[in-house]
Amino acid sequence: MDWLANNIGTILVAAILAIIVILIIRKMIRDRRSGRGSCSCGCEGCTGSSVCGRYREQTKRGSEG
Repeated sequence: MDWLANNIGTILVAAILAIIVILIIRKMIRDRRSGRGSCSCGCEGCTGSSVCGRYREQTKRGSEG
C-alpha cells in the first residue's frame, strides 16, 4: 500500500497518457476507414500524391471507366 501511495502521481499521469494515445489511435483508425488520410489537404497539391494509396485508387478508377 505504501508503494501505491508513493507513486500515485506517476500512475495517474501514465493512465492519462495511455487514454490520450488510445483516443488518437481510435481517431486515426476511424479516419482511415472513412477514406480520410493523415493529412488534411487535397491530393492535387500534395507532393506525395504519386505514392499515396488513395490517389492511386482514384486514378485507377478514372482510367477504367
